[in-house]
Amino acid sequence: MIISHKHKFIFLKTVKTAGTSIEIALSKHCGPDDIITPISPEDEIIRKELGYQGPQNFKTPKIKFYNHMPATEIKANIDPEIWDSYFKFCFVRNPWDRAVSLYYYLHQSEPRPSLSEFIGSGQLNRLLQGGLSIYTIDGQIAVDRVCQFEKITEELEAIRIKLDIAETLELPNAKSRFRQDKRSYRDLLSEDDKAKIARRLAEEIRLFDYQF
Repeated sequence: MIISHKHKFIFLKTVKTAGTSIEIALSKHCGPDDIITPISPEDEIIRKELGYQGPQNFKTPKIKFYNHMPATEIKANIDPEIWDSYFKFCFVRNPWDRAVSLYYYLHQSEPRPSLSEFIGSGQLNRLLQGGLSIYTIDGQIAVDRVCQFEKITEELEAIRIKLDIAETLELPNAKSRFRQDKRSYRDLLSEDDKAKIARRLAEEIRLFDYQF
């Protein structure tokens, strides 16, 4: 999560939407007063090697800002004028694709449960907690722009222009090392898996008209 006073934006970080890579790319352009929350030690190494700004200003006497902090908590702990005036954005991703990505992230080596066992285990709740719950308040979208992972290049360019950032936002390959099987979710999910994901993540599918 980033709150940039330099460029007047708030980046809310959802789960399994290239959020870490986007966060690293944005941190290159942050100023000394901006709030940048820590990421994993491995990804902090990537950020440091690139020479980008690392975690800073995320602890205050009032609150400790953190990685996947939801809009409700951010809004409650910053100046209302900042919340109202800064450009707030996040990313979403096709829920079926996102579920497969979460599976490989959480189960990186054998022995691992089958994909179907994972989907039936209740762990899809992580996608709600790290998705819809991040960018909504009282059931309503609370950000100015919800960007789609599937159009990440175009979305980042639009963000760059909106924020008046001079350079292209270049993404490092953070987290990509966790998944070796690159097949499409369409080739991996059974009809039963597909239906379970559709039921659990129905609201995001409806909001953004995602299709299997």
